[in-house]
Amino acid sequence: MKLAALIAALLVAAPLVVEAQEPGKIYRVGVLSGGPAKPNPSFDAFRESLLALGWVEGRNVTIEARFADGKMDRLAGLAMDLVRLEMQVIVAGPSTVAQAAHQATTTIPIVMTGVGDPIKLGFVKSLHHPGGNMTGLASLLPELEAKSFQLLAEFVPRLTRVAVLLNPNNPLHEVKDAEAAAKLAGLQLVTAQARTPEEFRAAFDTIVKAHAGAVDIWGDPVFSRHRAVLIDLAAKSRLPTMFKDRTSVAAGGLIGYGPDFVDLYRRAASYVDRILKGTKPADLPVEQPTKLDLVINLKTAKTLGLTVPPSLLVRADQVIDH
Repeated sequence: MKLAALIAALLVAAPLVVEAQEPGKIYRVGVLSGGPAKPNPSFDAFRESLLALGWVEGRNVTIEARFADGKMDRLAGLAMDLVRLEMQVIVAGPSTVAQAAHQATTTIPIVMTGVGDPIKLGFVKSLHHPGGNMTGLASLLPELEAKSFQLLAEFVPRLTRVAVLLNPNNPLHEVKDAEAAAKLAGLQLVTAQARTPEEFRAAFDTIVKAHAGAVDIWGDPVFSRHRAVLIDLAAKSRLPTMFKDRTSVAAGGLIGYGPDFVDLYRRAASYVDRILKGTKPADLPVEQPTKLDLVINLKTAKTLGLTVPPSLLVRADQVIDH
């Protein structure tokens, strides 16, 4: 259903859907994002899902969104801005974005989206009983990295050695996790690290000298913001790349495998709905992704001289050929 039609239909239904709320009250929902305002399909999906639950902007809810546009040093200020505006709930993710919201308030409910390990980051006490002001959707999938390596091995003939690019400043990037994943996939591991774009070239030199046959680039704000540089270095090094998101594959990465963030934001709306209706975030269990995306860039594969196995094409959620 188109958004305009959905609004029209729900103008009648909204009072019944949110009848437990104070009549005439307009609730304030904040959204903190590290990405751009447009295009932002995740934010659009959240708004549409919230509307489908009976929350009509301007009638019973206002949405205050703050976008860092890839400039992660702005997150702290944007989070504090939402706190000053006295939101009833704040939606924030993935990990770095949720961390900024967490540091800004321990009282306003926060619905996180796609946080790698909310327990390790200190956001929740446990997935079943968060216990504080944060809940939402995590992406704590121990098998995700092993599966990523297995997909690369299926794609790249005779792959025996795989590299991972990590950011040592990212608390979720641990070499032992990569080592465990490589062992499960039956591959030798090469590790390379980069904190800033200026360190990217040295990291790729390390990967090439170690004779790795492919590189798995872990999710990180620095890597996302400067994905074009990483993709260019990989192309010049003739290295197949694994990313965790569709955007990087569309920009020229070879293959992507990870949580569907549009789906996570769509599901985040149900958390907001329950919190606005009186449920405490401490009592709402953290959920895991139910949908993982497999995306393949055929143009990049051809440039690298790789043939995409039919088994991967059949399983792919999206195939990019331009």
